[in-house]
Formats: sequence, C-alpha cells, structure tokens
Amino acid sequence: MPPSSHTIVVGDLQGCLLPYLQLQSQTDSPDTHTIFAGDLINRGPQSLQTLRTVMQMGERARAVLGNHDLHLLAVACGIRPAHRDDTLDDILNAPDREELIDWLRHRPLAIHQQGHLIVHAGVLPQWDLHKALALANEVETMLRSDQWMVFLRHMYGNQPERWSDELVGHDRLRCIINAFTRLRFCQADGTMDFSVKEGAAAAPDGLMPWFEVPGRRTEDVTVVFGHWSTLGLLMRPNLIALDTGCVWGGQLSAVRLEDRALFQVPCPQARRPG
Repeated sequence: MPPSSHTIVVGDLQGCLLPYLQLQSQTDSPDTHTIFAGDLINRGPQSLQTLRTVMQMGERARAVLGNHDLHLLAVACGIRPAHRDDTLDDILNAPDREELIDWLRHRPLAIHQQGHLIVHAGVLPQWDLHKALALANEVETMLRSDQWMVFLRHMYGNQPERWSDELVGHDRLRCIINAFTRLRFCQADGTMDFSVKEGAAAAPDGLMPWFEVPGRRTEDVTVVFGHWSTLGLLMRPNLIALDTGCVWGGQLSAVRLEDRALFQVPCPQARRPG
C-alpha cells in the first residue's frame, strides 16, 4: 500500500502537458506533493499551459530549474534569441507573461527531500550535499534579486569548466549553473565537457558520466535528475535518472520517493532528433 502522504518526482515535461495530466491521474491525491526535475517547457506543444498548470498547483508542487527554463528567462529579457525549434511564443505573448517569468525565476536549482537531492542535470563530484545546496542557493539568490537580468547576460559559456572554491563573480555562478543544468560527462577531476550528448556508453576517452566518478561526494545521498534523455531511465540505490524522452516520443516517467514505485505513460512524438 502506498503511504498516505507521498512525494512524486516527475521527469522533464518540456511543454508536454497531456502526458503529464495522464500521469497525474495515476499518482495524484490530496496528500501528493510533486517535484518536477526541470525543463517544464520548450520543444513540446503546450509550454504555456504546462507552466500555468504547475504554477497553479501552488504549495503542492515544486520544480528545479532546467536549461530550457533558464533559456526562456534569457529570451524573455531579450538577452538571447529564440531558437528555431523553441515553442516559447505562447508564453512570451501571454497576458500573464510577467507573472509566469517572475514565478519561474524564483524556482530553486536543487531540492533536498527525504534523503534525495533533486537537480536537473547533475552534481559535480567535488560537492557533497551541504556544498551543493549552498552553491545552488548562491545562484537562486542572484536570480531572485534585482540584478537577475545582469546575471543572465553573463550566464552563457562553457568556462570555467572545472570548479574551484576560489572562483568569484559571474565565473563562479556560471560554473555552478552549468553543473546543475547542463552536466552529463566530466573527467575524473570534475572537469566538465558539454560536447557529447549521447548515452553513457558513448563517453570519449577520459570522460565518464558525472555519477560514475570514483569517490563522488554525493554517494551518500540519492540524486534524482532528468536532462539526459539518451541515458534513459536509471534506478540505482543512490541514483535515479528520469528523463525518458517524453518530447521525443518516449515516455514520461515519475518515481514515488517513499517506496520507489515507478509510473510511466507513453508520449506522442512532439520533436524529432536532429
């Protein structure tokens, strides 16, 4: 029997609202708390409705920021151009646009819940739980401040590719946000590489999935993440990967933290790789 009060973590929606509503019908109850693993919007057909739906769930839902969510913030501020395959126009033209953008920029980068650390992409191997949450808070504080647009102008780029406690300013914040929202592969010393997007088996020489680095300091907490659709579903004692390619015609996946029950629904293909 499932617990009377429980927490569900849902993989990347990317604007695919209908699969989520189907999943919600299987998992929702008055005592359900839902955490979304980032990338609520973009590439799927219902970005606006998806963002509104999650926002309207109020205290019953939390979401960590993903790279597509941050991209929306940058596009909305005129800092980055929209991509050809973006599906953000309905948000950008919505009458409640400012409310949606303001809500989104107040989302966290990391959530610690019941012994689980929920992030969008990954955690650098040098960071333990306490460090990861503290560094996430640095970025969250900036995004929630009146300097958030200034920060977004300096957010993009692959450097610095390796964490150091000596990093300061925009370099420091960029390294933190890249780890939490873009990380897949890195070297044994934590040097990040963003050139490879294939599955774990495609790691070039010298690179490995971030969670395979020997001695990573979050081994004592279960990390739950999305972002990596070519990795697919992965469930280990201290690791749960939940991006199963909903927007690509795969499945939308969710896990109940209390008993690791898995929920999945098939998804129509909204985007083709390429």
